[in-house]
Amino acid sequence: MATKICELCLSPDLGGLELYMMRASRYLGDTCISVINEKGKLKGYYENTSYRYATLKRRNVLLSWLNARHFARIIDDEEIDIIHLHWTKDLPLAIMAKLLSKRRPKVVQSRHMTMTRFKDDFYHRFLYKNLDMMLAVTHQVKSQIEKFIPFDIRPKTEVLYIGAEQPALISSEERVERRRQLGLNDSFTVGIVGRIEEPKGQHILLEAVKSLHQNGIDAKAMIVGHAMDDGYLQKLQNDYADVAVFTGFTREAQTMMQLCDVIVLATENETFGLVLIEAMMCGVCVVASASGGPLEIIDDHVNGLFFKTFDSSDLADKLILLYRDSTFRQVFAEAGRIKALEVFESEKQFEQLQKVLENL
Repeated sequence: MATKICELCLSPDLGGLELYMMRASRYLGDTCISVINEKGKLKGYYENTSYRYATLKRRNVLLSWLNARHFARIIDDEEIDIIHLHWTKDLPLAIMAKLLSKRRPKVVQSRHMTMTRFKDDFYHRFLYKNLDMMLAVTHQVKSQIEKFIPFDIRPKTEVLYIGAEQPALISSEERVERRRQLGLNDSFTVGIVGRIEEPKGQHILLEAVKSLHQNGIDAKAMIVGHAMDDGYLQKLQNDYADVAVFTGFTREAQTMMQLCDVIVLATENETFGLVLIEAMMCGVCVVASASGGPLEIIDDHVNGLFFKTFDSSDLADKLILLYRDSTFRQVFAEAGRIKALEVFESEKQFEQLQKVLENL
């Protein structure tokens, strides 16, 4: 009998973590049911589809036992063998539901975020003693898990990178037309994709592009994503209106990436960097902060470039280098595409995920 899996994510937002969970559930197919936030942005990816899902409210701590009871019923009704969770805030729910259910499924957490403090108090000891496995999205995260979770309660831990799907490539004619519609035309276009909030560093990219513009380079920034901080977005729109195009949220992220000459990941400390892999698969040159997950994705001056974290001047220098030498840029882009397909292709990573879960 096939292993039955529940993909759990009650996050209300929509980013790399949430989309990875959704893609994992689709890969697992009929053996999987997803449990998601009834008011979350993920819901739109399940409604009016054949993919099986259930919803829960995101409750405060005092009422979390109601969710746990409801979730335990889903586990028993669906005969779930394994709960696979992604959002760290869902860990208490998963453990409580496990203990309340008749089936007592195993619980696996994909750790997408960094870990920065010791987990040796009674509460965390209870959680991690009942957690069966952790899948770290990078070797750096695995090292943090080994550092901060005591050995006697630490679940089995492995590294499993997040994969990206191969994109549908657009024609050169469509690229030209879409750039024209956005007002990019022949400008050297640098894109950044993700939630619009200060830690993501949109202001660093915009300051770098403004510097290029002031030095006589016809450059523009394309900011793709929804605002988590309206005040921050408004300030960016006011301060950089002459060099920026704001597209808002889109489900065509990889199509938008193909309109760019360079994609930048400017996050202060990105745990992984799925955006980089998606851009690399599109054959677009990438530049990223020299910290966190990107260090395990980019080989500097081989398939992309690093810049000093939150240093707009250094980013501007890297962009000027890529602007002035399009051949250099294309070599990086092609090398990045090859690496992304060989190492980070979604199907390969989900095959490995399925093996891990079925062999638990």
